Amino acid sequence: MNQADMKEAIRMIAADRGLSVDSLLQVLVEALATAYKKRPGAAEEVIVGLNPDSMEMTFTAYDLDGEGAWINERDDTPSRDELGRIAASTFRAVLSQRIREVEYQGKYDQFRNKEGEIVAGRIRLMPDRNSERKYLIIDMSGGEGIMPLSEQVPNELRGSTDGTFKVFLVEVRQTERGPQVVVSRSHPGLVFKLFQMEVPEIVSGQVSIMAIAREPGQRCKIAVASTDSRIDPIGACVGGRGDRVKRVVTELRGEKIDIVTYSEDKRAMIMNAMSPAKVTDVQISEDGTQADVIVPDFQLSLAIGRAGINAKLAAQLCGLRLDVKSESEAAGLTVENTAAPVSAAPVSAAPVSDTPGGATA
Repeated sequence: MNQADMKEAIRMIAADRGLSVDSLLQVLVEALATAYKKRPGAAEEVIVGLNPDSMEMTFTAYDLDGEGAWINERDDTPSRDELGRIAASTFRAVLSQRIREVEYQGKYDQFRNKEGEIVAGRIRLMPDRNSERKYLIIDMSGGEGIMPLSEQVPNELRGSTDGTFKVFLVEVRQTERGPQVVVSRSHPGLVFKLFQMEVPEIVSGQVSIMAIAREPGQRCKIAVASTDSRIDPIGACVGGRGDRVKRVVTELRGEKIDIVTYSEDKRAMIMNAMSPAKVTDVQISEDGTQADVIVPDFQLSLAIGRAGINAKLAAQLCGLRLDVKSESEAAGLTVENTAAPVSAAPVSAAPVSDTPGGATA
C-alpha cells in the first residue's frame, strides 16, 4: 500500500465511520510506533512524524538512561520498502481495532455531554414474553441506549415500536464493550426538561420548578415559583388555553399533572401541595418532619386520591410525613373513610414566594 492509497483509505474510512481524518491519522501514528518497537534492534522510544498531505513518515529514535530520560536522539526511519511493509501490516492488523476505540470514545464524549438532557428515540428492540432481558433498546441519533425496567413507565411502550418519543439521558457508562447509554421515561428530570422546552420563562429564569414528585404514568405534581411579581408561574406553565401543559401531558401519554405554587412556609406549601383538595387546617409537629392535614369530610377521598396517590405525592413534594384526616376524625368523631399516614423522603427546594394556588391538567 503506497502513501496515496493509504491517504485515500483513511479519508474513506473517516467518511464512512463519521470520524475526523485527524483522529485516524493520530491512531495510525500510534500504531506505527507500536509496530516499530517490534523490529529487531529497535530503540526503546520513538516519535513518529507523519505529513498529512504527502503521508511521508519519519521515525525519531531515543534511548533511555538509568533515570528514564530520553537520550541519543537520531533518525531511524526505515527504508522505503520496509516502511511500506510496516505501514501496510499495521494498517490491516491494528488500525481497525484502534478505530473502534476512537468510535467508542467519540460516542462516550458525545452522549456524556448530553447527560441530564432530553433526546428523541425510537424502540429498536423489545424483549419477547419469554425473554429474561427486561430492558428496551432505544435508537437515538448517533447511537443507541438502553432503558432498564426501573426507568420504564409500566405498560407505556410495550407492544408498540412505532413513532418517536423523548427520553431523559440518565448517565453514560464505560464498559468493556464500549459506552452504555442509560435513558429513562420515568425520571422526574424528563418532566422538568419537557416544561423547559415549552415554557420560555423557565429558560429565562423568571419561572423556576422548585420540586417534582412523580408516580410515572399516573400522576405528577410540580411546585413552581416566579422571580418576577408580574408573572404568574402557574399560568406560565399552563399556557394560553392550557396549550403548554397539554403538550407535556401528550408527550407523557396522558399522565395527569398538578401545578402548584411553591412556598417556603411549610404550612402554605402543604396546603398548596394537597391540591385539588381544599385543606381546612395543617398542624406541623415540633420537629417539623410530620404534619396532620385536616380536610372537609366530603373532600377526604379527593385529598387521599386513588390508592393514596394524591397524599403520597403531596408528601414527597413537601418533604414531610403527612397524616390526612377528615374534620370529623380530627374532632374525635367516628367516620367510615379515614386515611393512613403517608410518608415520603424530602424533596430539594429553595425559598420563593408563599402565594397559594394550583392548577391541574
